[in-house]
Amino acid sequence: MQIKRNLFLMCLTLLLAASVSAQTFKYIGADKCKMCHNKPATGDQYGKWLKDPHAQSMKTLSSQAALDYAKKNGIADASKDAKCLKCHSTFDKAEASLRGGITQAEGVSCESCHGPGSAYKSPVFMKNKEQAMKNGLILPDKNTCIACHNKENPFYKEFNFETYSKKIAHPNPAAKK
Repeated sequence: MQIKRNLFLMCLTLLLAASVSAQTFKYIGADKCKMCHNKPATGDQYGKWLKDPHAQSMKTLSSQAALDYAKKNGIADASKDAKCLKCHSTFDKAEASLRGGITQAEGVSCESCHGPGSAYKSPVFMKNKEQAMKNGLILPDKNTCIACHNKENPFYKEFNFETYSKKIAHPNPAAKK
């Protein structure tokens, strides 16, 4: 009886472990990130993002230059076109739709660069970078940026990762090194 019980517990444990590792991370939106990332003592990452062009990226799709480009290239509405949204919003390229319940108004938000936050949003994980990364946190690098800042962009400007990453840096001064 003890052997059957132990075997059952082992199978149950393996099943649970498999379901946790197969977990799909969900996008939660910048408002959820704001709950912890809006204090000056910890770097006010949310406030910095609001002032950054990434937060305004959807608005640029209604600029005259964007409207002219869209018309010239047969794009009826740039704010709904997958080719435009993939870089101007937190957009799921595979599903050709906005990720989760995120609104277009967010533009390029926290999760566009840091990955879906559902599993790493907890302070328990956020205080441990390794654990946060195991739960979906992405530490953006040059490849993250050049997915959009590249010559496929019709309004491409020379992109230097080192220069631009300093402009949008948003470290947490209270974080343990």
